[in-house]
Amino acid sequence: MTANIPAFTGFPASGIEFLRELSENNNKLWFDANKARFINDVQTPALSLIVSIGEKLQAHFPTIHYDTRTNGGGSLMRQYRDVRFSADKSPYKTNVAMMFVPSGRKKMESAGFGLQITPDQVDVMAGQFSFSKEELATYREAVLTDKLGKALETAVAQVQQAGAYTIEGATYKRIPSGYDVNHPRAEWLKFTGLHVFAPTLSLEVAQTPALADIIVTHFVSMAPVYHWINEYVSGV
Repeated sequence: MTANIPAFTGFPASGIEFLRELSENNNKLWFDANKARFINDVQTPALSLIVSIGEKLQAHFPTIHYDTRTNGGGSLMRQYRDVRFSADKSPYKTNVAMMFVPSGRKKMESAGFGLQITPDQVDVMAGQFSFSKEELATYREAVLTDKLGKALETAVAQVQQAGAYTIEGATYKRIPSGYDVNHPRAEWLKFTGLHVFAPTLSLEVAQTPALADIIVTHFVSMAPVYHWINEYVSGV
């Protein structure tokens, strides 16, 4: 699975420059003319980073897997945007992103660990962006259950004590109808997903071999929320 993928030595400045230029030339004609640059300067170092992070992650989370396929089925997110329901018809993403999830689970449909490299910074996250209808019902039940709800508060407190991490996923402005607004954990009912963001990393850090270790250190610090979702929502 990792044959012909070089060791990660940093995400190159040329890859960051490609993403910048892509944001200014987001069309098929330009992308096709620069496809070789994309493969050499963006895709290949991204795959190297996937291998480096994946191997390190498995030492901490044995069920997490990584996959270097580039057809959308691997850890690397597709570079093509889904424009079917979007007013923005730009065909390409101007970042490079990857997700690491438990074996047998689908990216973006499971709690996991992820990151994106943009023309400005590196974003690192853990958790799940959006729960399915069934998962949302399970999540809300867990929040309201004394033991499981307190376990969530403990997990969040552990993450926040580990660093300047932000908890996100609240999409409702009010407590959903039918729920007790005075419940001690009512605010958690505003969430339709649950994820943690680490402080952003600079592009200078991204260009060093240390990037993989730094990201995995953040993943470990954010893991209590990941574990809570998998144990009480996803049943992994």
